[in-house]
Amino acid sequence: MKIAVLGFGVVGGGVVDVIYNNAAECARSTGETVEVKYILDLFDFPDSPYADKIVHDFAVIENDAEVGLVVETMGGKGAAYDFTKRALLAGKHVVTSNKELVAEHGTELLAIAAEKGVNYLFEASTGGGIPIIRPLAKDLCANRIKEIYGILNGTTNYILTQMFTCGTSFEAALKNAQELGYAERNPAADIEGHDACRKICILASVASGFQVPVSFVPTEGITAVTSEDVACANEAGCSIKLLGRAVFDDQGKVTCCVGPHFIPRDNLISSVDDVFNAVVVEGNAVGRTMFYGRGAGAAPTASAVVADVLDCVRHRDGSIKINWTAPVEEKIGDASLLNGKMFVRLAKADARALADAAAEFGEIRTLSGAFITPARPRCEFDRKLAAFSEKYGIASTMRVL
Repeated sequence: MKIAVLGFGVVGGGVVDVIYNNAAECARSTGETVEVKYILDLFDFPDSPYADKIVHDFAVIENDAEVGLVVETMGGKGAAYDFTKRALLAGKHVVTSNKELVAEHGTELLAIAAEKGVNYLFEASTGGGIPIIRPLAKDLCANRIKEIYGILNGTTNYILTQMFTCGTSFEAALKNAQELGYAERNPAADIEGHDACRKICILASVASGFQVPVSFVPTEGITAVTSEDVACANEAGCSIKLLGRAVFDDQGKVTCCVGPHFIPRDNLISSVDDVFNAVVVEGNAVGRTMFYGRGAGAAPTASAVVADVLDCVRHRDGSIKINWTAPVEEKIGDASLLNGKMFVRLAKADARALADAAAEFGEIRTLSGAFITPARPRCEFDRKLAAFSEKYGIASTMRVL
């Protein structure tokens, strides 16, 4: 199998390295040799051992019948979308790590792949090196999925870990993450929850069989999490994690949300720290399973990409059944109806405020200047909170897992 890699950055370079450094393992797995024929990039890399493979025109790859597979690691939705679509239409398999492209254009690209009898695979798009797409689509396919939730962004998990273990402020922890290369210069996609949103939409789409668009998912980031919230979480025996969640009912409806959550310490995912990710999948037969590992980085992400490449080599003349249809709006639930406990920290906290909170919300769990409500639908909580906040002021709120 001769392949082309689009983008020679961190992930693209990692893919090429894994293919050549682990050539014997790849050949043993498939019975064939995988050869990188082209690397597409805007720049030349004269000092690279792969300098002779660099091309600048995608048409060279598109029109080369020897190239049976394209690996897209460019990111974004512009050229990556154009080149992916053209590769599929040319009858080439495509493997990607691009969660933005998969979340927003996956329905169209999967349909083209099915029409052309090739594969569009994206294991690396949701958990970096963590295998989750293939297990969800294949190993757990006998289950009715009840819930998927997880830490899907390593940058935010690193920031929250620093706030808990070192007492670092959000701003200082973000700066540390940028200096270590965990966060981009513009970290908005991570800290505002958009990256996690795209990933939970992909997982929900795989599990449900229809696309769950990002526009249907209410998304909160971690920019409002403070040291006072951390202190309350510690007092409650919890950690705070940014979670993407997808909840499925018995009628096949899926409801998604993204936001910071209080997580009790007895939940395994509570102890997942630093840049590590974890995804919990609960099925009606298997029960609760957890997938854990490095959610980003050149080598872990490349590991998942190359696994998809090898899967395509094994199925070079047939389609691997990982797909979904267009959105089914009546099967996408309203996150405001999700039932659960809520954490509330008051701006003006005293005994009277907590007494009034108990009268308003029911049997609350009191913390220092804060409380946790009984479980109720989010919309009902928001209605009660609106009136309560006029009197006492609300410093922060978040869901409790």
